Amino acid sequence: MNYYDEHADRYIKDTLGVDMSEQYALFLPYLEQGARILDAGCGSGRDSKAFLALGYRVDAFDASGEMVQAARDLTGLAVRQLRFEELDCHRCYDGIWASASLLHVPRLHMDAVFLRLHRALTEGGILYASFKEREADFESEGRIFTCYTVEGLLSFLGDIGLFSLLDLQQSRDLRAGREGERWLNVVLRRV
Repeated sequence: MNYYDEHADRYIKDTLGVDMSEQYALFLPYLEQGARILDAGCGSGRDSKAFLALGYRVDAFDASGEMVQAARDLTGLAVRQLRFEELDCHRCYDGIWASASLLHVPRLHMDAVFLRLHRALTEGGILYASFKEREADFESEGRIFTCYTVEGLLSFLGDIGLFSLLDLQQSRDLRAGREGERWLNVVLRRV
């Protein structure tokens, strides 16, 4: 995650103040008060901080050392430096929040990563994930972006058979100057 280490200040400045309340409203109604949430690919810790303030128990990880430190500073949590491919816990979380993070998992690894997420959730646990809505994957500034269309995401989820679909919403990018970018927000239940 060299990009996020090298551009940490700019990334945090661009994302820390983004209002994610619409996305939280897709995810949190499925969780009981005080549920245990994993903020997977937590970036600056913005969402972890919001979940803590709402009374949830939160763990967090990120692949970037700079993001891990920023999230620790913001939240006071013992944020771990970890990649999705290294996640190794069983039935630990009621919910996993993967906002704009799974899109950096190479498509060839996506099945295995979703299996790890499935294992990390309790029975009936909830997964939120968001992906750029595009026809093709792309690379930019050393980062890979795995993208989906609605049809492509539904096909992938059907093929892996690990989750039932609770909600799928399209949204625009909430960062200033990026309103033309479209996102898919999906809420899934572990089966």
